[in-house]
Amino acid sequence: MSAVDAQRSVDDALAVLAVDADCLVVAKPAGMLSVPGRGPSSQDCLLSRLQVRFGDLFVVHRLDMATSGLIVFARSAEAQRRLNRAFAERAVEKRYVATVDGEVAADSGEIDLPLASDWPNRPRQRVDPVAGKPSVTRYRVLERSATCTRLSLSPVTGRSHQLRVHLLALGHPILGDALYAPDAVRARAERLLLHAEGLAFAHPGSGAWSSFSLAAPF
Repeated sequence: MSAVDAQRSVDDALAVLAVDADCLVVAKPAGMLSVPGRGPSSQDCLLSRLQVRFGDLFVVHRLDMATSGLIVFARSAEAQRRLNRAFAERAVEKRYVATVDGEVAADSGEIDLPLASDWPNRPRQRVDPVAGKPSVTRYRVLERSATCTRLSLSPVTGRSHQLRVHLLALGHPILGDALYAPDAVRARAERLLLHAEGLAFAHPGSGAWSSFSLAAPF
């Protein structure tokens, strides 16, 4: 496959679930940055590729590079302001699915552990009872096996790497997590098995409740 064909293949994989004058909901593939990073080698990202197709877009939230799934961009400053407020007021419903190491005992639960940046080991985050910001994740078991558990995850807060660090603290790191999982757990999957499968919010233009879902590719 040529470089041009490879680029076209990746761009074709950017499934657009909804687009109108106010916002754009798309599926981000695993392994792609949501927005540009630092340095010239980190400029290729979901935002820049979408802007080629749709013009100016405004960032509302992000997904980790290793995470796949649903993400919304605003198409005007006013739509961005309204969506940002909805996220800040926790008026947006977010649902993830993950496959984690080991058998999670409880059918459901809540992880309430404050998180802070692990400065000596950036970009890692860590549980910090003193300086950490309040961070809450609710989980529900979807399926168990002898070696792993599939979970539905609902983050109440939206801290960086929240789901990955919370599940690590629970004793069940996500399979394929190159940043937090032990080597043996990391090697059990070719990618991070974390996917943003559900997203719902009040439309920034009409105010109508808008709900989207996208099945995990694993």
